[in-house]
Amino acid sequence: APLQGGRALLPVPLWTPPRGMVHTSFLLLWVSMVLLVAAYWPGNQIRNRLRHPMTLGVKVWAFAHLMANGTLADLMLFGTFLIWAVLVFRSARRRPLSTPAATGNLTATLLAVLMGTGVWALFLWGGLHARWIGVNPFGSMGA
Repeated sequence: APLQGGRALLPVPLWTPPRGMVHTSFLLLWVSMVLLVAAYWPGNQIRNRLRHPMTLGVKVWAFAHLMANGTLADLMLFGTFLIWAVLVFRSARRRPLSTPAATGNLTATLLAVLMGTGVWALFLWGGLHARWIGVNPFGSMGA
């Protein structure tokens, strides 16, 4: 179906997510944004411990969107990202480390968490999601 304003014109509903799933997805999306920032923030413990925080962030992001949305278009989009991220993470974890993992430092870790929180807040409450994606994340909550 063609898209208009970030939504399929004729969405095919598959399930109706319970109201609490939308709220839970907001929390998971925070985790996702922290992981995405940690993938690129130098010297943080999250990246050094998890080795692949960007791929984990994509997994959490896709899963959170599947929890909050129940149409065929959502399943196709976010389900594909979830499958891709699971396969990439699995493949990456099987490869040997080229260098020993560094320990990272607490300051860099806290900065990564703060920056991830800022990105999450901008998307959720700052209107970036509505402007860039065309969907108000609070629209399904009646706000």
